[in-house]
Amino acid sequence: MFLGIDIGTSAVKASLVGSDLQLVDSADAAMRSSHPQSGWSEQHPDLWRNATITAVQALMSRHDAARVRAIGLSGQMHGAVLMDATHQVLRPAILWNDGRAAVECDALQRDHPDLAHVAGVRPMPGLTGPKLPWLARHEPEIYGRIAHICLPKDHLGHWLHGALVTDASDAAGTWWLDQKSHGWSPALCAATQTNPDWLPPVLHGTDIAGHLRPEAAEALGLPAGIPVSAGAGDAAAGAVSLGAVADGTAFISLGTSGQFFVPTTRCRAAPEVGLHSFAHTLPDLWFQMAAMLNGARPLSWFSDVANRPIPELLAMAADAPGATPLFLPYLTGERSPHGDAAIRGAFYGLENDTGPGEMMRAVIQAIAYSLCDAADSVRQTAAIPEPLLTIGGGTRSDMLLQTIADATGLTLARGKGADVGPAVGAARMAAVACGAASVTDLAQRPEIDREFTPDPERRSYHDERLTRYRALYEALKPMRT
Repeated sequence: MFLGIDIGTSAVKASLVGSDLQLVDSADAAMRSSHPQSGWSEQHPDLWRNATITAVQALMSRHDAARVRAIGLSGQMHGAVLMDATHQVLRPAILWNDGRAAVECDALQRDHPDLAHVAGVRPMPGLTGPKLPWLARHEPEIYGRIAHICLPKDHLGHWLHGALVTDASDAAGTWWLDQKSHGWSPALCAATQTNPDWLPPVLHGTDIAGHLRPEAAEALGLPAGIPVSAGAGDAAAGAVSLGAVADGTAFISLGTSGQFFVPTTRCRAAPEVGLHSFAHTLPDLWFQMAAMLNGARPLSWFSDVANRPIPELLAMAADAPGATPLFLPYLTGERSPHGDAAIRGAFYGLENDTGPGEMMRAVIQAIAYSLCDAADSVRQTAAIPEPLLTIGGGTRSDMLLQTIADATGLTLARGKGADVGPAVGAARMAAVACGAASVTDLAQRPEIDREFTPDPERRSYHDERLTRYRALYEALKPMRT
C-alpha cells in the first residue's frame, strides 16, 4: 500500500491506495486557521504535524503498517513558512488566503509589469513571493533572521525525511518560479526582496525527496526508512488523483478554495485574463487554472452562521418557497478573474420572508456563478473537455453540482472518492517514486459515480441571475475598505 498525506486548510487527510492505485481507506484530522487582523490568515506549522500524526494513526489503526511501502505529500499552496538557520519556525505561516500584501502587489504590478508572464500570474497577495516585501516592511526583525523558506507540505516533508525540497507545482505558486524553465527566477526573487539561497531545490512530484526518519516513523506508527516522494501542491495532486495529466483532461475542485484546472503540454501565460499558468508536478507538463479563494467554503461558513449542519441547510434550500437573494461569496477577497483582495461577501435582496433556506440557495448559486467566471477565463486560452471531472468536499452535494452544471452549461462527472482527491494523488506519486507504478499509470481516471447534465430550461434563469451577480460585484467595488 501507499500513503498520501494532504495538508489542507481545514484538515489534514491521510489516504491509502493499493497496488492498483485505487483508494483503500482515508482518515482526517481537523484544524483551524487564525485571523489576527481583518484579511489575515495564519496557521502554525505545528498544527500540520500534530494533525498528520492524528490522521495517520487513525488510518493505520485499521491497517497493517508494515505493508506501507512509500509516502507522498500534497498541501495547500502559497503558504510562507519562514525558518532561521537552525530550522526553527520564526512565526506562524502566512497562508494562501491572506490579503495583507495588497499594497506590495500593486507596487510589483506597477514597477515590474512584464514579470507576470515569467511567473505565470499577476502578483496577488495570497502568493508566497509578495509576502516577503510585506515582512521586510512590517516585521523587519523576523525578515532579517530568514535562512530558509518552504511551503506547507514541504515543511511537513522536512519533519518526515529531514531534507528541504519542493516540487515544480508548489514552486509554481510562489511568484518566484520561471514557469518555462522550472527554476527559480533571479528577476522574480529580486523584485520580491527574496534571497534565492533561502529557496529549496525543485524536484518532480514522483522523485524521492528522502526516507522516513526514525523519530517521525515512531510518531506515525510506520516503518522507518520508507521513501517519501516530493509530491505536489494540492491542485496538481488533485489532478493526479483524477488522471488529469495530459491534454484533453480537466476538472474543477470544490474544497475550501476552488480551481478550474486544465492541463497542457505548452506553457501559455495569460495573466491578463486572471489565469494561473503554472508548471505541473510531472515533467514537460503545465496547467491553466482559474483559482477562486472561496471554493465551497461559503457552505461551511453559512452553516456556522446559521448554526445548522450543511445537509439540513441543503434540504431547506431545495424546499425554500421564498425569493432567492443574491450572494457574493468573496469572504477573503478573490483571485480569478478579479484579482481583488479587498472585496468581501454580501447578501442583496433580503425580504421579510427570506430564511436560511433561501440564503443557502443563494450561497450555492454564488459558488456556481464564480465557476461561470472561471470557465469564461479558461475558454480564452483552452478548450474545456466534457464531462468535466469534479473533486473536493463540495462534491458531496448533488444540489451544488447540478446548479454548477445548469449555470455553466457544462456536464460534470463525480468519480468515486471525489471528496478525498489530493491525498490519493499524493499516494499514487509515492507508488511511482518507489518503482511500484509508472508515470503512465497516473493517467487512469476514476470510475464515474454520477454525471450532472445541464438542464436547458434553467439556463435563462441562471443567465439573468449571473448578469445581476456580476453587476453587484461592480456596484460594491467602491465600498471596499
